[in-house]
Amino acid sequence: MKKFSSIFRIIFRLFRFTWAFINGTRRVITNLVLLIIIAAIIAAITHPGVTVPDGGVALLVRPAGALVEQVTVDPFLNVLSDEQPKETSLPDLLEAIHAARDDARIKLLVLETDNLGAGGLAKFGELRTAIDNFKASGKPVLARGEHFSQSQYYLASVADEVHLAPDGFVLLQGLARFNTYFRGALDKLGIKVHLFRAGEYKSFGEPFTRNDMSAEDREASRELLDELWGRIRDDISASRKLTPAQFDHYVLDYLEMLKSAKGDLAAVAQTAGLIDQFSTRDQWQTRIKEQLGDKSAEADFRHIGVNDYLAAIRGERADQPDQIAVLVAQGDIVDGEQSPGSVGANSFVRLIREARENKQVKALVVRIDSPGGSAWASEIIRRELELTRQAGKPVIASMSSLAASGGYWIATGTDEIFAEPATLTGSIGVFGMFPDFSKPLGSLGLSVDGVATAPHAAALDPRRPLDPAVGEALQLNVEHSYRRFLEIVAGARKMEIDAVDKIARGQVWSGQKAHSLGLVDHTGGLDAALTAAARHAKLKEKNYTVIWPTQSVPPMRQLLQQLFSVMTTDKNLAATPVPANDFVRHLTADIKSLEFWNDPRHIYTHCLCEGGKF
Repeated sequence: MKKFSSIFRIIFRLFRFTWAFINGTRRVITNLVLLIIIAAIIAAITHPGVTVPDGGVALLVRPAGALVEQVTVDPFLNVLSDEQPKETSLPDLLEAIHAARDDARIKLLVLETDNLGAGGLAKFGELRTAIDNFKASGKPVLARGEHFSQSQYYLASVADEVHLAPDGFVLLQGLARFNTYFRGALDKLGIKVHLFRAGEYKSFGEPFTRNDMSAEDREASRELLDELWGRIRDDISASRKLTPAQFDHYVLDYLEMLKSAKGDLAAVAQTAGLIDQFSTRDQWQTRIKEQLGDKSAEADFRHIGVNDYLAAIRGERADQPDQIAVLVAQGDIVDGEQSPGSVGANSFVRLIREARENKQVKALVVRIDSPGGSAWASEIIRRELELTRQAGKPVIASMSSLAASGGYWIATGTDEIFAEPATLTGSIGVFGMFPDFSKPLGSLGLSVDGVATAPHAAALDPRRPLDPAVGEALQLNVEHSYRRFLEIVAGARKMEIDAVDKIARGQVWSGQKAHSLGLVDHTGGLDAALTAAARHAKLKEKNYTVIWPTQSVPPMRQLLQQLFSVMTTDKNLAATPVPANDFVRHLTADIKSLEFWNDPRHIYTHCLCEGGKF
């Protein structure tokens, strides 16, 4: 009887397990089908065969969140936390504005910047140029903000008319670069960070070894910021028909102007010539309707948004058999497989190979927006680009806001390099760091002891003091990697190694300066790079399709991402930074970046230039 009972329990457990498995599978399949149905319904509602209305409409450009090359925000985080900002694709904006320029159905461009965040001066400059080209077609551009941050106003100032809310303001405070230095805190904790570097301007490791900015870093930062600020001043002054002195007066003597205006921030901006008129939201709608000749009773003006416009014009285009592939290298360069938002050597190389082996793809454009990272990973990617060129396919580099250190290393594997005048590039230098936790462990009463078969078997154990001989070996390897970097640049740019060394040593340059130094072939944006790629591949204008290969995502996750992305599209996220939140975000980003330090030799070529943020 007892034996029968045991057998019965085993059968019951097996049946229960089988039923649970079947029931779980049923739920997964049911949920998947439900999600597909919901996604299809949402897609039908949001894009029901989008067309551009006849009779003349405005292209409404209303970017939200950070301006990026490739949208990387995890939609799940968007749902769970309002702290996660949205992102707007710069290539999408450029494509829409370029197409609208010659589209007779689009009568004007309306720019609303209230939710636009940071993105790098070069990105804003490229978008500004696209809007300026739209104006050159004779179509007007109207811009409005409830208030303007510095980056928002830089973009809006290119418009024919700039409107401001009656209680708004225009914030122009200049550029600054301040780092947090950890040496004092590390000393109190007893942690020692050993820094090995080649290039006196390679400042990435200095926050861990100093309490202040080095003289070299201060000199280089001042020179770079002065150049970039001069570009901002000149661009705004030209658009608003101001003299540089009038612009400087607003920035430097703001308090006196505010006193004269009895604290009216909006009046100060108008008196300075930065805005054309004040308008409430309803007055703004009325003004645009006047421009469109729209006499309807509808409160809103006739318009089409960027996403709908792109869906419409892409549907109207006949795909060409020839293609140019744009591969986006955005974020830190690291070893292995990585998700969008960082450049994994293995995953990015796979994209390059797939494009190289695709017979329809006639040329590649590598769009770089990266401060660098692992020297090892950078070289793997550079070599794959070189192999693509050897296979007969042209490769062009297009630098966005930032293509420095490892980002520049990658660019040397291409046929031509394009950079925006305000791109941050160069930073040709190498460093390595090693932390020593032996002292704080000792103060806690912890000791480390053991045996090894060779003197350096446990050389890179952070629990033990760094052996001076190992430190010397690390410095030698850093210097070797630096020479290797110089050789690669010299070969790619057809320069002498000594000549490269003089403009290297970790120095960060603007795209304009890099062009004059021979590190960049041309100043220009993505459109110029695509034109060059077509020329190298002997493709006729408009006889090719531009594709944007991305890393493959499992179908289920892709569906969920699209679903949640649609659900969170209309979140109203303020673009004006709150100081406390900004500090937390920066600190969180710094901590998160530690996971990318995976170079197998612990040798890095990374730029401490914060993505060229603006």
